[in-house]
Amino acid sequence: MQISDLPYPDPGVPDARSGPRFLLWLGRGQLGGQAKSLCWGLVHFGGIAGLPYAVGSGVGAVVERDGAGLLRAGALLLLIGVAISVGDAMLHRTAVTNWITAAARVQQLLARKTAELGSALTRRVAAGEVVAVSTGDVEKIGWFVEAVSRFLAAACAIVAICVGLLFLAPSIGVVVAVGVPVLALSVLPLLPHATRRADVQRDKAGKATELASDTVAGLRVLRGIGGEELFLGRYREASQQVREAAVRSAGMWALIAAIQVLLPGVLLVTVVWYGASLVQEGRLEVGELVAAFSAVATMLYPLRNVEEIAMAYSFSRPSAQRAARVLSLTRTGPGRAEAGREGGGGPDPVGDLHDPATGLLAPAGLLTAVVCGDPDAAGRLAERLGGHPAAAGDEAGDASDGLPVLLGGVALDGLPLDTARRLVLVQDKDPVLLSGTLRELFDVPSSGKVEPAAALAAAHCGDVLDALLQAAPDGVDDPMDARITERGRSLSGGQRQRLALARSLAADPEVLVLDEPTSAVDSHTEARIAEGIAALRAGRTTVVLASSPLLLDRADRVVLVDGGAVAATGTHRELLRREPRYRAVVTRETEEEQRTARLGPARLGKELTGIEESA
Repeated sequence: MQISDLPYPDPGVPDARSGPRFLLWLGRGQLGGQAKSLCWGLVHFGGIAGLPYAVGSGVGAVVERDGAGLLRAGALLLLIGVAISVGDAMLHRTAVTNWITAAARVQQLLARKTAELGSALTRRVAAGEVVAVSTGDVEKIGWFVEAVSRFLAAACAIVAICVGLLFLAPSIGVVVAVGVPVLALSVLPLLPHATRRADVQRDKAGKATELASDTVAGLRVLRGIGGEELFLGRYREASQQVREAAVRSAGMWALIAAIQVLLPGVLLVTVVWYGASLVQEGRLEVGELVAAFSAVATMLYPLRNVEEIAMAYSFSRPSAQRAARVLSLTRTGPGRAEAGREGGGGPDPVGDLHDPATGLLAPAGLLTAVVCGDPDAAGRLAERLGGHPAAAGDEAGDASDGLPVLLGGVALDGLPLDTARRLVLVQDKDPVLLSGTLRELFDVPSSGKVEPAAALAAAHCGDVLDALLQAAPDGVDDPMDARITERGRSLSGGQRQRLALARSLAADPEVLVLDEPTSAVDSHTEARIAEGIAALRAGRTTVVLASSPLLLDRADRVVLVDGGAVAATGTHRELLRREPRYRAVVTRETEEEQRTARLGPARLGKELTGIEESA
């Protein structure tokens, strides 16, 4: 695979059981690139390994006044110089190609996993961790893949130099053969400590960045309540923690760098001192001493690659572990991981939407409202209805999460992903608007039966269109050509929410699940939107998770979910009359008001009198 051939037509199915297994899988997928890089590495480091002996033979020829030997040494040095130069250039080219192609493969895998899981991904893994994996961790993984072939070539050069010294000067060769492993392994005990400190720095930096991002996003609100100084103080504290962690990490890496300079210097001094004594005793020729000195000096260069591969693996292993954790997630429940990947040739299922875990039933063609006292539980239920059940061990998951949601009696998470998403669309309570024109915003897969204008009218977006057109440059007369800024920051929260609702209505899926679609709008606008949803989705299955009486009153049926199961079913007005738990959630009754409704004023007064007497 060359860089020009990227992206991969198919990045493959990774072995995500652990970080080392994932690295091994990446390596197996690049055997051709690694072999090519290794060959050029052998040319480069082979030239380096032969350089000391060519220099030694040249010095020996000068000492012995051998002109022919000096010419041979010069020709050999020229050949070695060409090999070193060409090998170095091609090694760098092929190694960087391995780095980029490995990083591209990992990024494609992460992008595919993100598309597969959708918004369910950030419910299982923190959004900051996903960003860290797709940026810094990808780079570290690519670094290790790139360093492997260079390390193997350097190891071959080190062995060749040691073997050559054993033949050329056995006494010095033994000293070098003993010292080289010590040099190679000297910093290994320190690498885990350095890696841990680097991870602490990375985590603290990520938290500081997240705090800064949240502060910037909520700057308008902070100014309104005078909270800038509070958050500024928090960011100062977080940045100081990052600085302290960076100093600790840098101290450990400085110690490793000092050892890498000190020990090779000690070996070099030892070889020179011992070799000089051998020359004085007549047991070693001057040319042989120069060759031995040059061999040890040049050996320090390939030895750096031993330290590099250790550092690269030390950094890449936790990065690969984090990547494997993300890539191992599936949209399906336990025991159903393969079902969603199988293509189905039958017709799309139609009918009621049923969640066996909670007992929720949304009849086909009706507007069903679901009331949950816990907003987090409502969000998890919305994800389940979209075919994304919580996996075993996930936060807030339970044993019932293994039961698949059924659409027309067919398991939703057993359908191919594109089919499931075409049939059921879930809109989060915090939908995202990407930058671009309004026309591009509505360029989404849809049935084609609902025009954007009708969807915008149903979501009561008239003032949003006026605001976009007013902010558009001269010459833009159609609001559909007006641009939306990044994440719709130029619009209010209610305006963004209504645009997202209009986009969902225009998609016109078989089943539409809306999680608190009007939480950021006023009651007058909410009433208009409730009418618009009911009218536009007439005859289509719609599930709205909300606690607003205006929305609930427009629903064909209302379901109360309490404690993870359906507790009551009926119309909004029926449940207000006969279900205290429903009334408590919808009307925000206090506990005292609930007791009053249950006991009646007279009985409650008697109870209070009894409590006072006992006191």
